[in-house]
Amino acid sequence: MSVRDFFIKLSKIDRKYIYLVILIGLIIPLIFPPHFPQKMSPQVKRVFEYIDTLPKGSYVILSADYDPSVAPEVHPMYKAVVKHCILRGVIPIGMTLGVQGAGLALDAFTEAERVLGARRDTDYVFLGYQAGGAVVILGLGEDIKSVYKTDYFGTKTTDIYALKPVKNYRDIALVISFSGSAIPATWAVYAYTKYGVKVAAAVTGVSAGDFYPYIQAGQFIGMLAGMKAAAEYEDAVNRILKEKGIGKFSTSAIRMMDANSIGQLLIILFIIIGNIGYFLSRRRK
Repeated sequence: MSVRDFFIKLSKIDRKYIYLVILIGLIIPLIFPPHFPQKMSPQVKRVFEYIDTLPKGSYVILSADYDPSVAPEVHPMYKAVVKHCILRGVIPIGMTLGVQGAGLALDAFTEAERVLGARRDTDYVFLGYQAGGAVVILGLGEDIKSVYKTDYFGTKTTDIYALKPVKNYRDIALVISFSGSAIPATWAVYAYTKYGVKVAAAVTGVSAGDFYPYIQAGQFIGMLAGMKAAAEYEDAVNRILKEKGIGKFSTSAIRMMDANSIGQLLIILFIIIGNIGYFLSRRRK
């Protein structure tokens, strides 16, 4: 069989075999991740470096404004940022404007306790869900303890040691809204514009385009967008864990991004083979 006949035959292969190859190409990296290099993109780097250079004892609000439908992309970001804050001595204040975000955020802080030995109400605070959306955002700018009279576990916020020096946004270094919807824009309008607190967004890849104007306008200091950003941030936090001799790495986003990359490479390969076979078959005629 000549090379020409080989490509022509390959371009006419039954599509079920193509789907099978792509399926195998997606599954294998999830089990045996190749760990492709993760180069941090500029918007992710801005958020990472901002947190990385905060003085110890600074406060960052991490608002888990997402639900399970976007968790594969957004949840790894939330977990990585929680760990990053705690590793640098920055105190994350977990909260959510969506009721479904409470369980997801709690999972991230529970993992931080297990991996880093983080202590609730000392190394982090978890306030949980508060109904009200924009009203909550505005209320935090006046008095956080008035909006949240108790935390997620029922402890009075006035009794939480880590919250003693905190009154409102003037004591908060950064707010990050993790979301699959337009909620980060609400933080930009009511928290940044009215109170001047720094705001960043962590969103799904498909919604990222809606938030670039906020970055260009200086309303966001940076943005984590999609699975790629989650893998980049996860990889950066893993490097800190390695420096500190903590071997409990998280690789969920990295493995999914590896699988995504291989899947797209296979699709490109099949497109190239199909086009070569098509043009060779036309020349034969």
